[in-house]
This record gives sequence, C-alpha cells and structure tokens, in this order.
Amino acid sequence: MRLDFATLSERDRSKLLTSTVTPRPIALVTSLDAQGRPNAAPFSFFNCLQSTPPLLALGFEPRGPAAGKDSWANIRATGEFIVHLVDEPLLEAMNVAAMDFGPEVDELAEAGLDTAPGDLVAAPRILSAPVAFECRLFQAIELGEAQGIALGEVAAMHIRDALIDAERMRVDTAALAPVSRLHNPGWYARATDLFQLRRLNPADWTRRSADADADKNA
Repeated sequence: MRLDFATLSERDRSKLLTSTVTPRPIALVTSLDAQGRPNAAPFSFFNCLQSTPPLLALGFEPRGPAAGKDSWANIRATGEFIVHLVDEPLLEAMNVAAMDFGPEVDELAEAGLDTAPGDLVAAPRILSAPVAFECRLFQAIELGEAQGIALGEVAAMHIRDALIDAERMRVDTAALAPVSRLHNPGWYARATDLFQLRRLNPADWTRRSADADADKNA
C-alpha cells in the first residue's frame, strides 16, 4: 500500500511515523525561562546527529493552533538546556513531567526530582538520571508557528560512575538500560533483548561470497 503524505491529515501522519520509526530514545529536557523558572518535558522526537560537532536534535510540535512547548520558548530565549536519558527508575517521574502544566508550574517539583545547577549551563540537572548532556543551542530551525527543531551542541556529559570505564571511554549500555518510546497510547520498550551484528568489511564480504560459490559448486 502506498500512502501519499500530502493527502493525509497531521494526525494520520503522526500516527504512521511514530508507530513505524521505533523505538525512539527519550529525552527528558530541562530548561529555564527568561525569568529563571525551571521547566522539564520529555521528547521522543529526539536523537544524536553528529559527534563533530557533538549535536543532539529535539523536535517540537505545537500543542494547539498557537501553543508550543514551554521548552521551545525557553531554549530560544536562553540558548541552554540539559538532555537526560530515561531509565526505568526515572520513568514514572518522566510521565509526570509529560503532563500539560502551565509555564508557572515546576514539573521537577511535581515529579519529586532532585536537581543541581548545570556545571556549564544554567538549566537544572536531574541528579537521578543515568546520563545528562549539558547543551548550548547550536541552531533553532523554525518550522511554523510554535514548532521547530533545536540542535544542541553538547558542552558536557554526566554519567553514573558504574556505567562507564573512564580509561577506555566504554559505556555499559546494557547496564544503562534506557527506556525508549514506541507509540500512543503510552507504549514503551525496554532494551533487554540485545544481540550483536558486526559490520562487515569488503575483504570479509569477498571471502564470504567466494566460500558460498565454492559450496555451491562442490
């Protein structure tokens, strides 16, 4: 079946994309507004795009005809934010922060999350998060009223000591056990069924093809 996205409603496009481009990592993002009030919001339109420069991307969709996420306004106003990865112990607090509170409500307090100021940015860092990336706004891409994409350049990374071999810069991703987003209503995935598939090189591929031809002709 072919689906022409130009003929589909915004709702149908969203349903198709979020139920097929899965799983998606979750970013629990903290920021400050121009008055210094904290905000926390989760995003599943999120990923890492580059290592040089180290860029993370957040996608912002409007909540209504003219209402955008507070985080989008905050990030454009201050140029700073912190992205936290979500593991299972952080999942319930993330779900609290996902509620549509007004800008006057501190989602971090509502979720019972302890924080400390970032080392290099002013946004609050969630202390219980397994990984946190302190980011400065690299580029804000406006896509329409109250929506867009924020590219953040990572200035510093915090990671739970037990998750990293600092000498080799190796992260124990299995122990990190990040939770990822699937689709609505409220479907998530655990990273518990893992397997390894090593990348081939041309010499391996040529050898494998030759072995297959030899077996076929034997």
